[in-house]
Amino acid sequence: MSKFRHVSHVIFDMDGLILDTEGVYKNAIATIARRFGKTYTSDIVAKITGTVEKESARIAVTEMKLPMPAEEFQHEFRSLSHGFFQKHAIQLMPGARNLIQHLAKQNVPIAVATSSSLDSFELKTAKHKELFKLFDHIVCGGTDPAVKNGKPAPDIFLVAATRFPDKPSPDKCLVFEDAPNGVQAAVSAGMQVVMVPDENVPVEARKNATLVVNSLDKTPLEQFGLPPIK
Repeated sequence: MSKFRHVSHVIFDMDGLILDTEGVYKNAIATIARRFGKTYTSDIVAKITGTVEKESARIAVTEMKLPMPAEEFQHEFRSLSHGFFQKHAIQLMPGARNLIQHLAKQNVPIAVATSSSLDSFELKTAKHKELFKLFDHIVCGGTDPAVKNGKPAPDIFLVAATRFPDKPSPDKCLVFEDAPNGVQAAVSAGMQVVMVPDENVPVEARKNATLVVNSLDKTPLEQFGLPPIK
């Protein structure tokens, strides 16, 4: 008997979970902070990871007391990170391709719920179009008008659930996340959530997850009533 609820639909975060982008974001923010003699600490990283760009900028400026408007920070952050994405192919995170292809092959409905804007999503996924075609739909919280509040609010996951043709109830959805903000959003949406945290995420910030694994394809899917990876 599984201690987890059986689910029928799966929703994925993207940055730091499917795509290895978090290092790029950390470097961009740290670069701006260094100009003012500030340090982008792991505590601030935990508060920012998983939030929409506008909110990330607000938190960074406030927490590090940077002498610049949040709008200016956001513009510079976007310029630095997008400049990298345009020049380099973003790598997939370990186990991501395996799990996504497996669920698609087993006809499990899957979606992406990312805090990225649509243009940022297009830029980051340019080299992985075939993989992202496997998803039933993509919700880009940074620009989607239906997503009123960013993570840690539950909006993005609730919107993602309603866009499946059969509109499953939240308790029938399993979320995959890497960030504490995303985990909180999923829990607030009434969904179970498997966390694949960065090694720098403190143990305390992992406690709200239904389950913590070190690679997407190491998830015991059968515990959630899904076909296991052979």
